[in-house]
This record gives sequence, structure tokens and C-alpha cells, in this order.
Amino acid sequence: MGGESTTRTAPRSGGRGTAQVGSRLGQRLSGLAVALGLVLFLGGFVWAAVVYRPYTVPTSSMEPTITMGDRVLAQRIDGNEVRRGDVVVFRDKSWVTNANVVKRVVAVGGDTVSCCTDGKLTVNGKQIEEPYLPKGSLAEVKNIPTVKVPEGRLFLLGDERRGSLDSTAHLTDAASGTVSRNAVSARVDAVIWPMNGMLKRPTGFEDLGALSQPGPLRIIFSCVVGGAVLVLGGGAYGPIAKRMARSRAGKRPEPTSAS
Repeated sequence: MGGESTTRTAPRSGGRGTAQVGSRLGQRLSGLAVALGLVLFLGGFVWAAVVYRPYTVPTSSMEPTITMGDRVLAQRIDGNEVRRGDVVVFRDKSWVTNANVVKRVVAVGGDTVSCCTDGKLTVNGKQIEEPYLPKGSLAEVKNIPTVKVPEGRLFLLGDERRGSLDSTAHLTDAASGTVSRNAVSARVDAVIWPMNGMLKRPTGFEDLGALSQPGPLRIIFSCVVGGAVLVLGGGAYGPIAKRMARSRAGKRPEPTSAS
């Protein structure tokens, strides 16, 4: 009798249940990751657009904190939220017509400010440490007479005191160089171009009262970055799973023959 030959091959896939359930779970998780990532990514940008406004600083009066031409993000705030040490954006026709001005608040309504005592700015009799000034520079290039800041107003200086047209340039005005709180539209949180990051806290003013808390910029940035990672990771699941499946298929044993 003739010999009988049979060919046996390994099954194309393992147990149906485990492979398919695992695949479905992976697809569901990747879809969830993409959906959540889009919410975080787009939501972060929307949140930023609501809370912050971008500005380009056209002068060098805030160097080295903010250099001429730097792009900053400023949190929209009410003038009543301004604290000593804040870098704010405001408009005052007696300073500049139809243009925003960026300066640092060194005294608020009710404060007494003068300069200089032992080379330092003095507010309410306290000498203020100002590490944000250019290294080796004076707190002021000329003496500031003692100014009592009226309630509801602010006294502002540039960090580059030598060339800054700030409150000291308006001391002869009716308001003694002060600006209304209502003129403030935003508080600078960070320099985003170049990416110098968040402004340092003005700790020299801590003994005079509470400082402003940073805005939600770090949280917003985390949402955007986290969302991008989830979208990319979830989107990459399909191609990676296919590649792994092909790799496993290539390692299967060759069919065996028996006679």
C-alpha cells in the first residue's frame, strides 16, 4: 500500500479569547488616551487664551528681567489684585498715549516711598532688597523725594533704573508720578520668547505684606504637554501592536511533515 502523508501546521493564532480580548482592551485604552489627551491639549490652550494675554515689550527699561523685544504672558487681573513687587501692564495717557507700559510696582496706596537709603529703595521705612536689578547697578540714579502714595494708586519703577521713564519721570505731575490701580490690565507671569520661564518672586517686599501668587501657567503648561503625550502615545498603539504581531508571526515554527 502506498504511504500516506499528512502535513500538520501550527494554528495561525493562539486561543481566540485571550488574543482578541487583549486587542480590544488595548484599542479601547488607546482611544481613551487620545480622547483625554485632546481634551487636555485643547483645553489648556483655551484656558490660556481666557486667562492670559501676550505682549511684546518694546523698551529696555525692565532689563535684565525682561529684555527689549521679549514676548511675555501676562495674567488678566483687576487692579485691586496688584501687590508690591508685581510687574504689571497698564495704560496711562499722562505717560504714553495709546500704548501699554510694563513696570514694577514698588509701592501701593498708603505707602511712603523714597530713595535712597544706604543705596537702597525704602518703602515704609524698610530698605528693599532688589535682586532683579542689573548686577552692580544703583537702586536709583537720582534721589527720590519722599512720596506718600494716595489710596487707589501705585508707584512704579523699571528694573533698569538708569534709562527707565517711570514714576520718577512724573514726580512733578499732580499725582506725584503715581498711576491708578484701574489703569492696570494684567500682571506679567513669564517670559515665553525667549523661553526664560516664570518671573522670580519679589521676596524683598514680603515683610510689607502678602505677595501675589503665581497664575495657573504651570498647570496650563502641564495640561498641554500631558495632553500631547497622551495623544501621541494613544495614536502610536495601533502601529506598534501591528509591528509586534508581525514580529511574533515571523518567529513561529516552520510546518512539520509526517509520513
